[in-house]
Amino acid sequence: MLRLISNLTSNLHSLFYSLLVLCHITRLNEWEPPTLLDALLLSPLLYLTTKLYYVILFLRGHPFHPPPHHSRIRVVCLSDTHSLRPSHIPQGDLLIHAGDLSATGIFDDLQDQINWISSLQGFKHKVVIAGNHDCFLDPNSSIHRGGLKEKRKLDWKGVTYLQDELVTLDFEDRGEGGGRRKLNVFGSGWVPRCGGDDFAFQYDPAEKAPWEGRIPVETDVLVTHCPPKGHRDLLVGCPSLLSELWRVKPKLHVFGHVHHGAGVESVFFDECQAAYESLLLRTTMTDRNALKRWWDVQGFVDALNVVRYGLQSVLWKWIMAGPGSNNGGVLVNAGVMKGNTGRLRKGRRAVKVVDL
Repeated sequence: MLRLISNLTSNLHSLFYSLLVLCHITRLNEWEPPTLLDALLLSPLLYLTTKLYYVILFLRGHPFHPPPHHSRIRVVCLSDTHSLRPSHIPQGDLLIHAGDLSATGIFDDLQDQINWISSLQGFKHKVVIAGNHDCFLDPNSSIHRGGLKEKRKLDWKGVTYLQDELVTLDFEDRGEGGGRRKLNVFGSGWVPRCGGDDFAFQYDPAEKAPWEGRIPVETDVLVTHCPPKGHRDLLVGCPSLLSELWRVKPKLHVFGHVHHGAGVESVFFDECQAAYESLLLRTTMTDRNALKRWWDVQGFVDALNVVRYGLQSVLWKWIMAGPGSNNGGVLVNAGVMKGNTGRLRKGRRAVKVVDL
C-alpha cells in the first residue's frame, strides 16, 4: 500500500513538472534558459542586478580601442557546428572554431569538418580546438579502448589545432605604418564533466581545473570550449576559468558549449564586474539554501557596489568624456546551434565577428 502511494505521488509529481515545462513556467534542465520563475526562485536580487549590469555594459560601450594607425585584425568566431555548416561565413583574417566540430566525434566526421574549414577562402589563419563531442581528439576517450581503437591520423590541411598550447600568429598590417601585427592565441578544449566516458577532455569540477595558472599571461586571444562562470553560460561555466580571465585579461575570449548562451559580452575587469561576479558566485554556491540566497547581507552589498561603480563608469564615459582604461576585453559565445534543437541559427549574424 505504501509503495503504491509512493509511486502515485512520484507519478503526480512528474506529471505536474511536465506540465510546468510544457507551459514554459520552468525549464527542462540546466542547459535550457531559465524562466522568470526559475530566476526568481534562485535569487530575486541576482535577477534584478543582472538586468542592471547588462544595461550598464550597454551604456559603457566597447571595452577597448584597437591600436591607432594600424589595420584591424578581423576575427570570425564559430563553435558547436556538430557536423553542420553555416550557410554564411563572413570574411576575415582569423577564423576560430571553439570546439564540437562534429556530432559523433568519430574520425570520418571530424575529417569532414576539417576539410570544410580548410576550404574556406580569405583567412590568413584558422584555429580549431576540441569540444566534448570531438571524442577522437582525446586519447583518453573510451572510443579509443579495445577493438574500437582508431589508428588513422587526421589531416589538418593547414588548420592550426590547439590543446593546451600557445601559438603566435602573424598578420599583415595594412595601416599607415605597414609592417606586421601579431596575436598570441591559446587554446584548450577542457570542460567540466557533463557526459559519459566517451566525451572528450572532461575534468571533475571538484578537482583542480586543468587551466589553473597555466594560461600564459601574454595571451591576446583565449579559445576554450567551456565558458567562464557567469558569462553567457546559463551558470554552468567554470569559476576557475573566470579567475584565469582576471589573471590574464585577454582582449578576446572565444568559447561555446552552452548553445543558448550564444552572443557577445564586454568585460572591463574593474570594480563593477568584480561586485557582480561576487554576487553571482555567492548565489550559485551549491551548499546555499533558498533562505541564504534570498537574504544575504554581503549579496546586498555586492548589488549596491554594482550600482555604485556602474554609475561611476557610465558618468565618466558620457559626461566627463573619459577614455576608459582600455584594459577590457570581449567574450564571445560563438555557438551557431539554435539552442538544443539540432538545427543551425539562421541569419547573417549567426557567426560572430570581432575586430582587434
